Amino acid sequence: MSSSSSVVSIASSTSAGAAGGSVINVSALVSELVSATQTPQQNLINSQQQAVTTQISALGTLKSALSTFQASLTALATPSAFASVYANTNNSSAFAATAASGATPGSYSVSVTQLASAQQLLSSKFTGGSSASIGTGTLQISLGNSSFSVNVTSSDDTLSGIAAAINSAQGNPGVTATVVQGTDGAHLLLSSSATGASNTIKVAETDSGTALSALTYDGSASNTNYVVQAKAQDAAYSIAGVAATSSSNTIADALPGVTLTLSGLTTTTTGTGSSAVTSDTPATLTVTSNTSQIESNVNSFVSAYNTLIQSFQSLGGYDSASKSAGPLMGNGLLTSLESQIKSAMFGIVNSGSSTYNSLASVGITSHADGTLSANTATLASALSTNFTAVSALFSGAGGVASTLNTQITSNLSSTGAITQDSASLQKQSTALDDKTTALTAQMTALTASLTQQYSALNSLLSSLQTTSAYLTQAFAALPSNSGKSSG
Repeated sequence: MSSSSSVVSIASSTSAGAAGGSVINVSALVSELVSATQTPQQNLINSQQQAVTTQISALGTLKSALSTFQASLTALATPSAFASVYANTNNSSAFAATAASGATPGSYSVSVTQLASAQQLLSSKFTGGSSASIGTGTLQISLGNSSFSVNVTSSDDTLSGIAAAINSAQGNPGVTATVVQGTDGAHLLLSSSATGASNTIKVAETDSGTALSALTYDGSASNTNYVVQAKAQDAAYSIAGVAATSSSNTIADALPGVTLTLSGLTTTTTGTGSSAVTSDTPATLTVTSNTSQIESNVNSFVSAYNTLIQSFQSLGGYDSASKSAGPLMGNGLLTSLESQIKSAMFGIVNSGSSTYNSLASVGITSHADGTLSANTATLASALSTNFTAVSALFSGAGGVASTLNTQITSNLSSTGAITQDSASLQKQSTALDDKTTALTAQMTALTASLTQQYSALNSLLSSLQTTSAYLTQAFAALPSNSGKSSG
């Protein structure tokens, strides 16, 4: 204790010092006594709280690592994950093909003899041009089974006004009107957005008048108001010799899981007139298992496992370089999880094949540090040789990915081991917080008690000091007997 913070003052021999005052610095003395009592206990609580907090954080890291690893299992844990297929054609100018899960692998002959097209009508010429008045009234325009009305008023009775009215009409199912200006005058071009033979355009005047009769069209050969620039027709094709038609060039219902987008013909015509000869060179559609995607998914799985192993080693291992142990070193939960995962990873699986029944058999091998590597060539060979067995190895009952997925789901659940351990640690943390609160209350009470005691003692000492000073002064005032008695 330094002299500047002394808790006890030495009584002064001077009259000023003897006048009284504090002998003990009660506040400083009590603070030091309370600190000496509180600090060791609080340090112990803090140390225990730090240990608990570190473990809670470590369990959070473990949970995150398991979740990340589980995400890589999604593409391998179910049989449907191996149903990934790929569609290809040897004539991309005739059609493009895509395949979805459920498509049956195979090779199919495809002929395209006609593409679906949308109707386009070009009206007769209007010599007055696009701004010349035509007439007013009401037009009913139909596209297939849908129709809508266009009311032509004096404000839009020109060809350009009628085109604008058609385009903005409510309920228009897909008829676009355009004014085409030529040397002979203006023409109204009506275009359908829908392909197929049934999606023809018709125009009728429904106001009982004839002012707009030049714009009507009933589809008959006798109606000369329009020329068919493009015919409404269905696509015509065949798959494996089975002929079919479609109102659209997108064919999604011919083969389960396969969608064809027609873009050209497989037929060619040579010659003209009666000597014309049409020949067909069918294209080949191939649907195969998408092994390249599966190989990618397996490689992602291997990479994710290696990351998980590194997390395990960081959490539960010992770093000889830094001479530090992981926060979960010796933890029973971590040991159990590692054992479960390794058992699923390196066991023999009933895949239906004695050749491809383990990860090692498909080229996935382990190293001394616990990580894995995948031999791409071995994996590709296994997939091409026995795709079904490889699928079962990962996704079947007892398969590597399916088993791991079930295990991790259980461990990460609200009733799983990680949640239970986290809850236990949280209770410990709360109990330690309560200890800190209780210790603080005890020290507050101790501070009050000691302050009272030492304040009383201070008053007593101050009183004694005053008495001592008085006696000293009294004795000093007595007459001195300097003479000697005569004999």
